[in-house]
Amino acid sequence: MADSSFDIVSKLDRQEVDNAVNQAIKEVGQRYDFRNTNASIALSGEEIVMVANAEERVMAILDVLQTKLLRRGLSLKSLDVGEPKQSGKDVRLVAGLKEGISSDEAKKISKIIRDEGPKGVKAQIQGDELRVSSKSRDDLQAVQALLKGKDLDVALQFVNYR
Repeated sequence: MADSSFDIVSKLDRQEVDNAVNQAIKEVGQRYDFRNTNASIALSGEEIVMVANAEERVMAILDVLQTKLLRRGLSLKSLDVGEPKQSGKDVRLVAGLKEGISSDEAKKISKIIRDEGPKGVKAQIQGDELRVSSKSRDDLQAVQALLKGKDLDVALQFVNYR
């Protein structure tokens, strides 16, 4: 019998991110507490830029954005939020979008699988993803449950289950 396998990846659905940012733009434009504050939010490439006239307002915009991302089924672990910075009269906050699993994270995940997972399960690092294989599909499902229970710094998806 051939080995069963699946891939562990960390990817973002760009369309969902775009939709969440557009919804946040709409809410920031309509809310009373953001009137006359120069509050704005914009998606530019790999980062989301939030601008307002006070640090509290920028943090409120971030809260709106996080709510919209969660409603669209996106993990907040894929958001790399920086520190608010004063630039002129405005305060800017830049949140980068993280995709892919870094080599350090991949090593950490494969060590968890080796140490705590079922015997006979192999994990191979392939670029920015991991391939997990085993003879038993039940073992692969146990690995998925194990990783979902761990608090890792990266949002994980399980794809190519064969």
